[in-house]
Amino acid sequence: MSIRHADIAILGGGLAGGLIALALRKARPDCTLLLVEQDHVLGGNHVWSFFGSDVGKAGRELLAPMVDGAWSGYSVRFPQYRRDLSTSYYSMTSARFDATVRAALPADAIVTGARVLAAGTGAVTLADGTRIEAGAVVDARGIRLQGQLSGGWQKFLGQRVKLAQPHGLIKPIVMDATVEQVDGYRFVYCLPFGDDEIFIEDTYYADSPVIDHPALVARIADYARSQGWSIVEVLHEEQGVLPVVSAGDWDAFWRSSGGQIARAGTRAGLFHPVTSYSVPEAVRFALALAQQPDLTHEALASFSESWAKRHWQRNSFGRLLSAMLFQAAEPLARYRMMEHFYRLDTRLIERFYAGRSSLLDRARIFVGRPPVPISRALAVLAGSGARPRPLTLAGMRK
Repeated sequence: MSIRHADIAILGGGLAGGLIALALRKARPDCTLLLVEQDHVLGGNHVWSFFGSDVGKAGRELLAPMVDGAWSGYSVRFPQYRRDLSTSYYSMTSARFDATVRAALPADAIVTGARVLAAGTGAVTLADGTRIEAGAVVDARGIRLQGQLSGGWQKFLGQRVKLAQPHGLIKPIVMDATVEQVDGYRFVYCLPFGDDEIFIEDTYYADSPVIDHPALVARIADYARSQGWSIVEVLHEEQGVLPVVSAGDWDAFWRSSGGQIARAGTRAGLFHPVTSYSVPEAVRFALALAQQPDLTHEALASFSESWAKRHWQRNSFGRLLSAMLFQAAEPLARYRMMEHFYRLDTRLIERFYAGRSSLLDRARIFVGRPPVPISRALAVLAGSGARPRPLTLAGMRK
C-alpha cells in the first residue's frame, strides 16, 4: 500500500474542487495540495456560464483563464415579450478548466482516474489501495440526493456545432421560450462561440429527470433549421440533470452528505435553488476558504457547515419561487413566470441570479398580475398546496 501526504486533500476535480485548489495555490502557496478526481480529466464535460454581476473582481480574476466566450450582453425571447439586456455574460469550458488547473498545480498534486473508497477527517483511501494522509479533507464530489430535498428538475442536452454559414448572433440567447412547450418549461439556449460555431442547448424545467436523448437531438436540429442554420458537424455534446429545490430538511441533507469533514460545491448544497447554477457560490466559497487562518480539518469542517447553512437560510425566497414554478404553475405554462420576471428592472435580475435579492426585490417580483393561478399560489404560500416531490439520485439515473 502506498501512502501520500498533503496539507489538504480535495476530493473531486470538478468546478468546486478545482476552484478551491486554484484559490489556495494563489493565497497559500506553502500549502501542499492533492486534488483527487475519479475521471481522467478535470472538470468533466461541461459548459459553465455566469453573468459579470455574479462575481466580484477577485472572482473574475480567478475565472478569467477558463473563459472561452465573453459578451457584452444577452437576449431573452418569450411568446409575448423579447428583451436585450446589457449585463455581461461569460462561458467556460471543461477543456480550458482542465488546462488551467493543471498549469497552476504541480503535476504530482493532481491524481486522476482515482475512485475514493473512504474519506475521514485526516485520511482518504482510494480504490487502488493508496492511502492519503492529510491535515484536512474537503469533499467536493457532487451532490448526494436521498430525498432530504424536494422540488423538480432542470435537464438539458447541448451541442456545440459547426454551421455551413455564419449564424448572425452577436450575443447569447439565454432563454428562447418561443419554442413548443413540452415536458414543462422548455427553452433553447444559444452561445455564439464563433461566426459559424454555436452551442445550442435544449433545456427543460420538468417533473421527471428522464432525458429522451433522440428527441432532444431532433429538437436541436429542428431549432437550428428554424433559425436558418445548417449544421455541418457536431463538435461537442453534453447532457445533464440538476435539482431545482423548493423545500427540504437541511440538517438531514447535511448529515447524509458526509461525516465530520469539510464539504464544498453541490455536495454542500451550494447552488441556486431556481437556476441550479453553482458558479457564483463555488467562486465565493473557494476565495473565502483560501483566506481562512486555520486550515485544520476541525476548522474547515466547521467553516463549511456554517457557510452552507447560511446559504440555505438566505435562499428561502428562491425555494419559494421554485415551489411556485413546480407546485403552482401548470407545467406547460411555467414559462409565464420567467416572462413576467424578465419585465423587471435589470439590476433586480442581476441580484436574483447572483443570489442576492433584496427584500424590495422580492416584493417587486410578486407585484402585478400573477403568472400562476391565484388559488394555487395562495396554497403554496399557506403550505397547503401540492406536496413537492422528493429528489433522489435514483430518479436521476432512470
